[in-house]
Amino acid sequence: MSYFVGQNSIVRKIWGKSDTVLFIFAGAAAEFALNKAVDWLYFTGKLPSDPLGRLFSTVSYAGRIIFSSNEEANKAIDNMRQIHTAVEQNRGTSIPDWAYRDVLFMLIHYSIASHELLERKLTEEEKEEVYHVFYRVGVRMGLKNLPLTYIDWLPVRDNHLREDLQRSKYTVDLFKQYRKHLGFIRFKMLIESQKLLVPKRVKQLLHFNDFSMLTLIIPIYKMSKLIKMDKPLKNILLPSEYKNQINELDVKNG
Repeated sequence: MSYFVGQNSIVRKIWGKSDTVLFIFAGAAAEFALNKAVDWLYFTGKLPSDPLGRLFSTVSYAGRIIFSSNEEANKAIDNMRQIHTAVEQNRGTSIPDWAYRDVLFMLIHYSIASHELLERKLTEEEKEEVYHVFYRVGVRMGLKNLPLTYIDWLPVRDNHLREDLQRSKYTVDLFKQYRKHLGFIRFKMLIESQKLLVPKRVKQLLHFNDFSMLTLIIPIYKMSKLIKMDKPLKNILLPSEYKNQINELDVKNG
């Protein structure tokens, strides 16, 4: 069987660990709240009304793509595009192409940043591999003007950060929803993890300082993984209704 992502790929290793996936979406949750196209989420009402449900829906799609055959992955990508097309038809206007690219760029950036935070630095070849996987996703979705290589992508990513982000009423409301659904302690952990992952531009717009208390905790967490104590720690931090879904990531994708 031909897989969309090779079985020994670094991308499978990144997305096959639940804690890394959680950090990917922690970072993306911060950046997406600043995106100038975030009003699309308020049109459907799905993210502000159920941010965690939306999170795990996206995780499910990522898993289907990264851990599936070429045929199944392409079907998942096509279905994702069809869902967005239906939303566009209902609203009577199109989601900007740059907004699709921004989401793709988030997955690239936070896949790399989260793995490097929790595991180790990636080589340039591994970063290129991460980029190429999501480049293929973007091409399948019909996105235009995607850089061909990781190196070519870096300045384009910087330009998107400068041009496509702003702090708005949606930013403020979305973070209120995160806090409402997560509770104070888990919300605090979300913010502290975001500080370690987001680019400088995002940090400035969200008024984040440079210090995160997780800087002190992550080395301890890494040690807990060695002695198999990471699962109890994750169970403490995760809302009970999502514990099984998160723990299954390690089983299905590892």
